[in-house]
Amino acid sequence: MRIFLSLAAPFALVLSGCATTGADENPAASETPFQPAAVSSADPRATVAGEMILAQGGSAVDAAIAVMLALTVVEPQSSGIGGGGFMVRADAESGALVTYDGRETAPAAATPARFLDASGKLLPRDARVFSGLSVGVPGNIALAAKAHAAHGKLPWAKLFEPAIALAENGFVMNRRLYESLKGNKGRADKSDYARSVFFGTNGEPLPVGSTVRVPALAETFRTLAAKGPAAFYGPAPAAALAEHVAAATPQDGKMTAADVTGYTAKARPPVCTVYRVYKICGMGPPSSGGIAVAQMLGQLERFDLAALGPESPVFWHLFIESQRLAYADRELYSGDSDFVDVPTEGLVDRAYIATRSALIDPATTIARPEAGMPPGAPLARGDGPEEPENGTTHFAVVDAEGNAVSYTSTIEGAFGSGLHFNGFYLNNELTDFTLTPEADGKPVANRVEGGKRPRSSMAPTIVYDERGEVVLVIGAAGGPTIPVSVARGIIGVLDFKLGAQDALALPFAMAFGDTLLIEEGTALVAMQEQLAALGHKGIRIAPAPIKANALGRRADGNWEVATEPRLVSVVTP
Repeated sequence: MRIFLSLAAPFALVLSGCATTGADENPAASETPFQPAAVSSADPRATVAGEMILAQGGSAVDAAIAVMLALTVVEPQSSGIGGGGFMVRADAESGALVTYDGRETAPAAATPARFLDASGKLLPRDARVFSGLSVGVPGNIALAAKAHAAHGKLPWAKLFEPAIALAENGFVMNRRLYESLKGNKGRADKSDYARSVFFGTNGEPLPVGSTVRVPALAETFRTLAAKGPAAFYGPAPAAALAEHVAAATPQDGKMTAADVTGYTAKARPPVCTVYRVYKICGMGPPSSGGIAVAQMLGQLERFDLAALGPESPVFWHLFIESQRLAYADRELYSGDSDFVDVPTEGLVDRAYIATRSALIDPATTIARPEAGMPPGAPLARGDGPEEPENGTTHFAVVDAEGNAVSYTSTIEGAFGSGLHFNGFYLNNELTDFTLTPEADGKPVANRVEGGKRPRSSMAPTIVYDERGEVVLVIGAAGGPTIPVSVARGIIGVLDFKLGAQDALALPFAMAFGDTLLIEEGTALVAMQEQLAALGHKGIRIAPAPIKANALGRRADGNWEVATEPRLVSVVTP
């Protein structure tokens, strides 16, 4: 079942969710998937919010902010203003590209032992994740304000109107949200207010098709619309947020009002590389996503992937081997470059990548992939354990002028920390830090430190052709699967010459340590014996824990709106 909503649809009808009871099937929001200006997101209500802003003359940044706000309402399990994100923006006229970092920060008083007990052992998972220990200072509103100041066209308050309508008038509970609520009881229903919004008197989630209203969130949005980011980071709201988080923090440095008022979103240098004739640009530290995508593509460039095609087990073998090498580097070197020396230029250096690519043998696997030694790499660096990354959402926007935005937003796990504040869930992003500060006596790059931003896998990406025109705007959700999903989509479009939607529908395979996950119900299942013969062990057949969105430019200049065909709850194996 596919339901299409037009820009001409009545505003109240579209944003009330009355016409979107099939939203769990992830239809495109517009009547046609090919458009001169376009939005792709994980929920059609949010897509419509972005389209409405474009229809009013808004910029790609304006529309992306409206999507982020709307997703706070209709996809609360994945992202929202209680979390953070990364944005990549390409300017159509000048070709300039800028990336914005709205990643959450640890409280200033946080120590490297934040997740350890008095004896130096890891705290129980519930104490680490479902408490104030995991909550970083949210960055999405600061990111939105910074990007809007530089690239917005409509008034700030206008961007909140679709989300206010959704929160106040109500939206339809789709199956995706229902299943996520049901699967995360004890987290999603941690607060009295969240229970009153999403759950019935029997303690179960409201049935699919129910109308959900979040009046506290509507009021929060109204205040933010009227007063700007000061309504989030100003002294009084900062004190209220910090007090709420601190009350749920059992040990280590508690969040203070100064942590919130001192938060800033930052413009960061993008990570760009050339793959064949295309320029690929994404996020640098504290995200590892842009580097990982650049490394995987660079390591595969010497192979004729087009000739192999997605039906070839050899292609998937090469792709998996490239992942293993890129992720070995990621674990050792990536972190917040404001705190640790991340050898970004060395990691994407073409000569270095060539040495890594030379380790890939089409006939066998690398026995134990280890991190390399890129130019500028620190010599003493350890690798410690981390919580699995989960959740997140991605959306892409191109406006009528051709400006493009790729924005990944997150609260980390489903419903974040479970803490609920002023109508929205607060993140558990600090569990993206490495849980122990040292490994084998060496400091870990991604250890907890006061004011630091945890390493991320988010990889919002923009691809340019040889003429310098944007041809693909792509990103994904799914924790550590994100760079793999993005690289797979890019290869599908650039090497296999697929449309953006078909590229997202390619099978998924990824190495998780000694386990190789191959997607159930796909051609990969029939290849498992051939992959095993190439040396891949621990093969596990399972649903793909991914969720990607993209916009792909067609030959006629219109944009193909591509949405994740699986759209399942994101669960890392």
